[in-house]
Amino acid sequence: MHQIRLFFTALQFFTRLPVPRWVGYEPQWLQQCARYFPLVGLVVGGLSAAVLWAALQAFPATVAVGLSMAASIWITGGFHEDGLADSADGLGGGLTREKALLIMKDSRIGSYGALALILVLGLKACTLVSLADTDPQLALLALVWSHMASRAAPVWLMQSLPYAGDAEHAKAKPLATQISGPGLLLALGWVLGAALLGGWLMPENVPLLIGAAIVAAGLTFYMQALLERRLGGYTGDNLGATQQVVELGALLAFLGLAAFF
Repeated sequence: MHQIRLFFTALQFFTRLPVPRWVGYEPQWLQQCARYFPLVGLVVGGLSAAVLWAALQAFPATVAVGLSMAASIWITGGFHEDGLADSADGLGGGLTREKALLIMKDSRIGSYGALALILVLGLKACTLVSLADTDPQLALLALVWSHMASRAAPVWLMQSLPYAGDAEHAKAKPLATQISGPGLLLALGWVLGAALLGGWLMPENVPLLIGAAIVAAGLTFYMQALLERRLGGYTGDNLGATQQVVELGALLAFLGLAAFF
């Protein structure tokens, strides 16, 4: 029962979806629920894929993808996109660690943040449109798996790097900042299990899943190195930015490799 509560805690924190009242809330659960972040990605990605599939029955791929992305952003409240914009502003405009952290606290969006949102969301839309036009089933698989894998990436950062933000700011804006070794393994296990299931259901896409996993891991390690060098750790905004970068990278991997397999 406690593990179910932890899953609903993660779902409640990262989405606007309602959860049962009996779940309740305890601050320490936020630290324990990180192991279920990929399952939140399964829910968000699954609902987005359902919207994409339904919309493709009546609309061209461009409209269907737009509706699917709109659904995803509504479900999450743009939580990760906000982190992407703030991180781009901070890392792009802050020459020092202190300046970067100060910029990321500012709720206003700057030119780096706006450009990051335009480029990432635009590339994501173009990639999904191309996938939906060529192979709708692959588009659905790529969408769900990318959402799951990209939410395991922040869990890796939480294990690998210290929290670099202001502790008082983190208390005012609750954030999961810790993950145990077994919790990390469970989070990665959800992603691996989804890949194995996807490969079993669609064996022809196994090479694409492997390639997407390699790209997702590579981008996670890149973000880890970047944040360690620039900030000496991570903030909540950086976790959101990592999710967006890894999601886009995985989708691009599916599309690029589909031309060869």
